[in-house]
Amino acid sequence: MNIKIKRDLLLKPLSDVSGIVEKRHALPILSNLLLEGEDGILKFTATDLEVQISLSIKSDTKESFKTTIAARKLFDITRALPEESVLDIQIDESKVMVKAKKSRFNLQTLPAKDYPVMIKNEEEDITFSLPQNELKSLLKQVDFSMAQQDIRYYLNGLLLEVDGKKLNVVATDGHRLSFTSTNLKDSHEKKQIIIPRKTIIELIKLMADENKPVTITITKNQVAFQFNEIDLITKVIDGKFPDYNRVIPEGHTNIFDVDRLNLLSSMQRASILSNEKYRGIRMVINENNLKLISSNSDQEQAEEELEINYSGTNIDIGFNVTYLIDVLLNIQFDKLTFAFNDSSSSCLITIPNNSDYKYVVMPMRI
Repeated sequence: MNIKIKRDLLLKPLSDVSGIVEKRHALPILSNLLLEGEDGILKFTATDLEVQISLSIKSDTKESFKTTIAARKLFDITRALPEESVLDIQIDESKVMVKAKKSRFNLQTLPAKDYPVMIKNEEEDITFSLPQNELKSLLKQVDFSMAQQDIRYYLNGLLLEVDGKKLNVVATDGHRLSFTSTNLKDSHEKKQIIIPRKTIIELIKLMADENKPVTITITKNQVAFQFNEIDLITKVIDGKFPDYNRVIPEGHTNIFDVDRLNLLSSMQRASILSNEKYRGIRMVINENNLKLISSNSDQEQAEEELEINYSGTNIDIGFNVTYLIDVLLNIQFDKLTFAFNDSSSSCLITIPNNSDYKYVVMPMRI
C-alpha cells in the first residue's frame, strides 16, 4: 500500500490530532494514531479514551487500509522535512516506511483492530450550531477560571448549560468564577454538562477565527463537535456543578469603570513586588482614585495610582493579583466595570452595557 502526499497537506492534520496524544501511556497503542484510507480519503484518529479527534483529507489512495502509527514520531518527521517535500508512505502489515527525497524512516505499527475507537452515541439529545469564532470567543472568556487537578473533579472542566434560547458557559476553581452567555436560534430544554479541561483547550486550538459553523450534539455522557473536517467526541465529567447563580452577587453599589489596558499594565507592574507565594495586591479605592499596592517578605513595596470616576464608599480590599490579570488579559473590551459591596465581599467585573459577561473574584486577607 503506497500513498504520496505533500508535506504541507499532511502537517496540519497531524498537528491537529496529535495534541491529545499522551507521550507515555499505560496502553502503548494510545501513543499511536489510527490511519485509515478509502476512496481517495485519508482519515486520522487520535484518542486518550476521554476525548477523540478525527480528521479527513483528500489523497491519492484508492485501496482500503487501516493501521496505527506513532503520532508524535510521524508529526516530528513531517515537520522536520523541507517545506516542498512530497512524502511517499509505504504501509505493510507491521511497518510503515516514510520516504522523502533522500530521507527514509522505518516506523513500527500496531494492529488497527486493537485501536480503542470511541463510538459516537446515537441517542441524540440536543443539537445546535454556532459560528466557530463565536464559540471560540465564549470559551476563551471563561477557560482561565477552570480548576487544574482539583480533588473536586467537577471543577476541572467547564459547564455548558443550554436553557431555552440561551447557551451559558461557566468555569470556576472555587476562588473565582467566569460566566458568559449567548443566544441560540432555537429553544431547547434545560441541560447541563461539564466538559473536561483538556477538551476545552483542544477545541480553542482547533477552531478557526471564522464564522463557519460548529455543530454541537449533546448525548448521554458525550458531546460531539463537528467543524471543518474535524469530528471531536468527548466524554463529560459526571458530577454536579456548583450553583453559579448563588455566587454571582447582585446589588453591589460601589461601582467604577476603568480602561482595561491601563489597569492591566498597572497591575502587571505592581505584581512584580507581590509575595511570590500568595500573589496578593491591595486595591485602595477613594473618591476618583484607585491605588494598587503590593509588598513582599523582603519589605519591598510597589504602588500604582489611577484616576477613576468614583464617588462611593472608601474601600481597602485584597486580591490574588493573578486572578485580576487573567480577566484583564482575556476579555477583549476597552472598558470594564468593577463593582464592590465592602472590603470583605467579592468583586464583580462586567462589561459596560453588556449583561452576558460576569467575572466574580473572592477577596483575600493581606
